[in-house]
Amino acid sequence: MATLLQKSKVMKVAGLSLVVLLAACSSDQSYKHQVSGDESYLDTPPLKLLNIPAGMNLPLQNGEYDIPSVVPQGNVGKSVDIRPPLQTVALLAGSRVESSAQSSKLLLENTPEYSKLWSQVNSFLAEKGYPISQKDDAAQTLTTDWILWPRSDENVPYKVRYHISVVQQGYQIVLTVSGAGLEQGDKAVNTPSEIQRYNTLMLNALTGYLNDQKEASAQHNTQNDGALSVQSGGDNTGLPQIIVRAPYNVIWNRLPYALESIGMQVNDRTRSTGAIEVTYKGLSSSGWKALGVEAPTISEGNYKLQVGDLDNRSSLQFISEKGKPLTQSENDQMVEVLQAAFSKATNK
Repeated sequence: MATLLQKSKVMKVAGLSLVVLLAACSSDQSYKHQVSGDESYLDTPPLKLLNIPAGMNLPLQNGEYDIPSVVPQGNVGKSVDIRPPLQTVALLAGSRVESSAQSSKLLLENTPEYSKLWSQVNSFLAEKGYPISQKDDAAQTLTTDWILWPRSDENVPYKVRYHISVVQQGYQIVLTVSGAGLEQGDKAVNTPSEIQRYNTLMLNALTGYLNDQKEASAQHNTQNDGALSVQSGGDNTGLPQIIVRAPYNVIWNRLPYALESIGMQVNDRTRSTGAIEVTYKGLSSSGWKALGVEAPTISEGNYKLQVGDLDNRSSLQFISEKGKPLTQSENDQMVEVLQAAFSKATNK
């Protein structure tokens, strides 16, 4: 019995030690930006001159393959941060981004669409609860107070102060984010890569907010758009397709509602390529009657809907799982069905 109790105590102590060890490992996030593996290369001895025995003749040398001597600079081993730099993302159509150690910029077309950019920046900061220490609405510039950025790859979170401005430059509007201070704990950080990292974080957060606002506005206005003209057409190879007299961005926002109303479930959408994956199950007889059209003869199943940008018009082409487009008859039926579907979405 004494032996069993002793073994039980040993197991408990071992288990507790393991828990403490795992807790210590989980709290230390350094491994996420440190190289792992054998570091014996750091102990490699320096190159030495070749000692040539007396009386030996060597081939002629021109120095082409000589290894130059290099004085090591910068961090080595586990001091090297292996995390890739953050990239500024241009989510908004027609936008460009620029990033450096000094600032990160979002360049937009100077159109009425972005006339309220400054107020949107202020709304973003208010929604996030980010404090502002100085602001000049006339000049459209502000400086934030300290903002804490908790990250899963840092033991101690960084805190940042930002300069944010909106400036009109001819045909462009420039949203600029630059650092006004960076600290980790109570220690000031002046590393250019870290300053750029946290400038990029803020600009990407702002860009994401602006994009969400734009998408929400587009979806809200979708129901108020007028009826669309839908007609049958053909692509460059003569295969049937559907032509809708509306720009690509209008069609892209209205299609989910229209497809849903004709019994097509949207599974995936990729705006940059115009590809939409749908599953067609159709409607009941009463559903088609309510829509005011007859049920099309296309088979139930999965389809790829390819949306094309034709400037002031858009093209739609349904392609089956086997890679075959609709027949001319099926395409003509879908023209009538989608015409009714777009009208129904408008009248909701």
